[in-house]
Amino acid sequence: MTDVLDEGPFFHGTKADLQPGDLLTAGFRSNYRPEIVMNHIYFTALADGAVLAAELAAGDGEPRIYEVRPTGAFEDDPNVTNKRFPGNPTRSYRSTEPIEVVREVTGWTRMDPEAVADWKRRIAAINDSGGEIIN
Repeated sequence: MTDVLDEGPFFHGTKADLQPGDLLTAGFRSNYRPEIVMNHIYFTALADGAVLAAELAAGDGEPRIYEVRPTGAFEDDPNVTNKRFPGNPTRSYRSTEPIEVVREVTGWTRMDPEAVADWKRRIAAINDSGGEIIN
């Protein structure tokens, strides 16, 4: 990587129970469009973004936030950068290379269940209107 996009730290929200040293990779179904297998792994430099991702993640486990470290090149997430927000105020990124779990982040505040339900409705409406995920 020639240009450093962000110094981090970086976070990933999921319902998976992970350990330091675990590698997260692309090639899994999207949390937002399960019919799509993702070519990238996503992460953010804003812990609140990881909270939202953890709350919306597929699966039955408890939402978890992990500090992660990219192992290779990464880029701005085009699903939010300039498509929904000018620049990258969400500090959201993606990579085709694995990201490594550094540690689990504890002590974060869960979202209100009504807010999570509202986000799920908003995502469903985007999907129903033919909204595209840039993969």
